[in-house]
Amino acid sequence: MKSLTQSPADPAFSQDPYPFYAAARRDGPLHVWQDYGMVAAFRHDAVHMLLRDRRFGREVPKELQKPGPAHLAPFLAMEAHSMLDAEPPRHTRLRRLVLRAFTSREIAALEPWLKDLCNELIAAFPSEPFDLLEAYCTQVPVLAICRLLGVPAEMAPQLLDWSHKMVAMYQASRTEETEHAAADATQAFADFLRAYVEERRSRPGGDLITRLIAAEEEGDKLSADELIGTCILLLNAGHEATVHGLGNGVKTMLEQGWQPEWLAHEGIDGLVEEILRYDPPLHMFTRYAYEEAEVFGHTFRRGDQVALLLAAANRDPAALEDPERFDPARPPKVNKSFGGGLHFCVGAPLARLEMKIALPVLFERCPGLRLAEPPEYSNTYHFHGLKRLMVQI
Repeated sequence: MKSLTQSPADPAFSQDPYPFYAAARRDGPLHVWQDYGMVAAFRHDAVHMLLRDRRFGREVPKELQKPGPAHLAPFLAMEAHSMLDAEPPRHTRLRRLVLRAFTSREIAALEPWLKDLCNELIAAFPSEPFDLLEAYCTQVPVLAICRLLGVPAEMAPQLLDWSHKMVAMYQASRTEETEHAAADATQAFADFLRAYVEERRSRPGGDLITRLIAAEEEGDKLSADELIGTCILLLNAGHEATVHGLGNGVKTMLEQGWQPEWLAHEGIDGLVEEILRYDPPLHMFTRYAYEEAEVFGHTFRRGDQVALLLAAANRDPAALEDPERFDPARPPKVNKSFGGGLHFCVGAPLARLEMKIALPVLFERCPGLRLAEPPEYSNTYHFHGLKRLMVQI
């Protein structure tokens, strides 16, 4: 197993990390990524297995858990109630309760409203060059989450601000200033939701918060902290990933010379899967070893962390023919962008629906859409999204 050096904050790497992934894959499934101080899995078979291996999980082993710095208390308290970093039996309980409220039926019911929203946003596009990321790719998912939660649409800018500050905690470029901003945003977000949940307790509606309050299984309900943590997770994870899924997708389509058949009813599922495979919004997810485990010739000890390179797995030539080629017609058999196993993204159906609606409406209404300047990715690894997407109709 080799030791690799590649700063995740290197601007050249943030613009195109795929050559680094390709070189790592050629040399083996696992390598020590020195900049992170942990073993990283680059090949599809290794990532696929580790996502499902119950000897590994998201929750920090108890003997490694330490109190965090005082200035991060609000953020860490919210993370402690998040389903994202929980393991069974707590994860099983939380996920079942959430899925009782976050149903495929409720998500599918958004479709007519989403189409209307997309058309309204496009009608407001200016004739001069503009940032599609701000005018469209950001608006669709955040307004969809607001509608699902039952939060007023005028709160969207504030929710975005809180979300951006919290999600910055997972970026390689995180600083102490980032931490203070995230803690303040978490406290403000939680205070807002706590008041809003209490209002919904007294005046139930048809929204997700009301359904989360009512979600119950064998007499067990979400606690107030779990409910608020779930709402924050759904907004942060659902919004951030879909914004960049849409942005990266439009960029790729324009650069590749999009074809009308990609957007047809029989082709749209393949297009969305290929966008998410080819240039996903999340490139890395980590796990802890819970026991001694030998994987692909390396022995992990309890407490060791391993980085799963989802985007590297998506372009593994051992799992997919010609993976560097963008081909929406290919069978969607290799796509690790939503994770896998127990922690497969609960918001995946919503993200897919938003992309399946937003992309056809955009290109049907704006068939002459073109790039107004070369797109540039943000230096925010392990997320992978654009700073802006300047286009011209």
